[in-house]
Amino acid sequence: MTDLSRTIELDRSEESEGKEFLVANGLGGFSSASVTGELTRRYHGVLVAALSSPAGRAVMLSRLDETFIAADGTSVPFQQALTEFRLELGLPVWTCKIGDTLIEKRLVMRHLQNTVDVLYRRLSGKPVHVVLRPWVGFRGLEDAVDRGGDDTYSLLIQDRHHEIRAGDAYPPLRIVVESEQATLEVKGGERIDVDYPVESERGYEGRGNLWSPGSFRARIDGGEGVLFIASVEPWHAIEALSSEDALVYEQQRRERLVNTARPSLGQGCAAELVLAADSFIIHPEARVADAARARAAGDEARTVIAGYHWFTDWGRDTMISLEGLTLATRRGTEAGWILRTFAHYIRDGLIPNMFPEGQSEGLYHTADATLWFFHAVGRYVRATGDTHTLQAILPKLRDIVRHHVEGTRFGIGVDSGDGLLRQGMEGYQLTWMDAKVDGWVVTPRRGKAVEINALWYNALRLMQGWLETEGDLEGAAEMEKRADQARASFNRRFWSDELGHLLDIVDGETGDDPACRPNQLFAVSLDNPVLDESRWAAVVETARSRLLTPVGLRSLAPGEPDYKPRYFGDLRTRDAAYHQGTVWGWLIGPYIDSFLKVDPGATAEGKRLLEGFYPHLSDAGVGSISEVFDAEAPFTPRGCISQAWSVAEWLRCWVKVSEDIAMG
Repeated sequence: MTDLSRTIELDRSEESEGKEFLVANGLGGFSSASVTGELTRRYHGVLVAALSSPAGRAVMLSRLDETFIAADGTSVPFQQALTEFRLELGLPVWTCKIGDTLIEKRLVMRHLQNTVDVLYRRLSGKPVHVVLRPWVGFRGLEDAVDRGGDDTYSLLIQDRHHEIRAGDAYPPLRIVVESEQATLEVKGGERIDVDYPVESERGYEGRGNLWSPGSFRARIDGGEGVLFIASVEPWHAIEALSSEDALVYEQQRRERLVNTARPSLGQGCAAELVLAADSFIIHPEARVADAARARAAGDEARTVIAGYHWFTDWGRDTMISLEGLTLATRRGTEAGWILRTFAHYIRDGLIPNMFPEGQSEGLYHTADATLWFFHAVGRYVRATGDTHTLQAILPKLRDIVRHHVEGTRFGIGVDSGDGLLRQGMEGYQLTWMDAKVDGWVVTPRRGKAVEINALWYNALRLMQGWLETEGDLEGAAEMEKRADQARASFNRRFWSDELGHLLDIVDGETGDDPACRPNQLFAVSLDNPVLDESRWAAVVETARSRLLTPVGLRSLAPGEPDYKPRYFGDLRTRDAAYHQGTVWGWLIGPYIDSFLKVDPGATAEGKRLLEGFYPHLSDAGVGSISEVFDAEAPFTPRGCISQAWSVAEWLRCWVKVSEDIAMG
């Protein structure tokens, strides 16, 4: 077995509660809590199931209380007995001490099932008993924590099968406890109030109510120990696999992922992030039509969860993440499935911005996701040589360009005067800086945005090359003409001699925006840089001196009028800071790309920057990289505890600086 372990020191403080584990099932479902087993946020649960549309993801088993009973009758709650938490191959393992007895607890989610297995075994000492009490409060993932405490729960028992039901909105929760001496004490239903401190900090309801049918008591002796299974799958699917086999097969699957990835990703933190990357690549089985359509065409549907716990699949995040999540890890076949899945949803020249929880149709309010689609296709074709997929979607790519030239939704269209792409409509946030709260678009960025036009130019050059390869010289010439015009206009309009860097917006609502943001890096970092080479070094130096931190880049430079040093508080306060200084981990990618274009031999510096993330892997989402961080030291992690593009860009860049290759 691959030796891949990360141990977390437990000090019984709020700091330990801030460290969380997450195990995903390949469907969008997961199991997650603090490493000490506490529920601190609404998204925590032993089993969060990915249900078919329109239900979406739901918290089905919130908590599993464990109390150990020693031979002398002493009762020790799990948190008091806990001595160590670690990840092995990304799977959580807890060690508990009850007197002279050591107990090991493991948790695994079955791949492509909404089933969680919890395994207890005695490592040494005398046998002990464990009392397991499940607590439920069926509710949607985004529902407030006080939504699950109604009076409709019932328990159905047939032999060793136990089902908890709560009306028709959710499937029954099925529970099995496997042990030579397992008994259930039914108490007619009990309730407790539970505090969720992170929800209170974020300005939401922080107290919920959970229900329990009673408790199971089992003896942890030698042999197989005690096994607890919770699932919303049919009984025949649950019983087709033992818990021990479920653990072994999942360990083997994870070993294959690490062994398949590029050589530089085969050990240490890089290998841990290969496993984190796997959690984002999902089968959208809950969108039944997606799966059926793909399989009818001899294909498979795949998509990318943007981040845990609360994001669904987002077009922008998927296209930015595709190379790191799939090509660096040598999962090229799945990369093709992802691209073809999104190609199906192109409407009016746009790919979806995101799919709301439980919905089967996307929302399209994005100006950049579609342009990132060209980038992702380009990297995919370069890495895999799959020209068949390119040929299949090329008509759609042509149509995208046509819609952008003629103008499409949300004010997205080319200004015929200068060839630059404009975007913006009142009330919509269309770039990646997309915070909106109570109708307030925090960073509207209407006009001609610097990264949008860098992406537009890159898309035109990619199309030019693809059409030349296909023998469409007339079409290629049109793309070349448009690209030349856009490039000349970009360098004339966006560069500021006074500032020494690129403007963020030109022709905006209030004129040009000189704010120093990381968006200008894309004028250098993309395969076809739109910025004159003589100015690359100035852009990189601006980013290095004003934006770079140990865990990514600030979204706005200190000293700018709207700069916010911390991302904390209620939703409005957080959104006001989201792209106004807050550090984003994924931006380390375009920064490394850009400075390596200025200094191609500086791979050691790139490696040093990526190694700066190492300590973070023992914080927040253990074994992964967070979405955002405070803009000032100590750069506290915030937002999602595990973010797709943060992980993906780290992996992509690690391969780049370690193997000195373009992915392929």
